[in-house]
Amino acid sequence: MSMLLIARCAADLDFPQLMQVYAESNRENAADFYPFESPQRQIAMAEQAFYEYLQLEFFPQPNALYAIWQVSGQYVSALRLEPYWDGLLLEALETAPDLRGRGFAAALIEAVKPLTHEKLYSHISKRNSVSLHVHEKCGFRKILDYAEYVDGTVSQNSCTMCLIRE
Repeated sequence: MSMLLIARCAADLDFPQLMQVYAESNRENAADFYPFESPQRQIAMAEQAFYEYLQLEFFPQPNALYAIWQVSGQYVSALRLEPYWDGLLLEALETAPDLRGRGFAAALIEAVKPLTHEKLYSHISKRNSVSLHVHEKCGFRKILDYAEYVDGTVSQNSCTMCLIRE
């Protein structure tokens, strides 16, 4: 049985399950951020930083939420929504590495679309053809050839997409 779980604070999350969804990204980020630590320590530090970010920065924002797609109680895909420009930014869309290619990311996006009538934006790496395709399939269209992140930094390696509501 599939269902949408909405978390509005860190206590609403099963954090170990969430970290399984982000396992691949955490390994990549951990090696970049903590290169002089052992691989196990790198992961532990990345997960701790992730948790602190959620508690101290992400969830205190008005209208911020985590959306998780569950199948039989297992977290399979996740994303965050946070205030951005004149709407919300969909970010950190990820599916557990061993569960990709089954439509979970698209199902999750479709499930969160009715939660808001605000504009939905997303930044996607130009090299991530799978994510670009999933966003397009769900009604997003490229509006900028770069990404301007919440903190004001800009990346030419990503584009900005916006949900075009019919």
